Amino acid sequence: MSTRLRVNPIACEGHGLCAELLPELIRLDDWGYPIIEEAEVPDELLDLAYRAVDTCPTLALVLDEDNLDRG
Repeated sequence: MSTRLRVNPIACEGHGLCAELLPELIRLDDWGYPIIEEAEVPDELLDLAYRAVDTCPTLALVLDEDNLDRG
């Protein structure tokens, strides 16, 4: 199973909390909007990713879990 992080650019208002909580995967552009460097979240960062998603004031940050069998 893999978990991917994405942002809804229409819902995002550029508060920047996600980048503060998860700088390993998210940086901000010149206007303060998130850029996700690597969409797939490593297992060791899952707790921080869930925290960032839960903290987003506009619910623009989303975690998608992909549990398809790739074999």
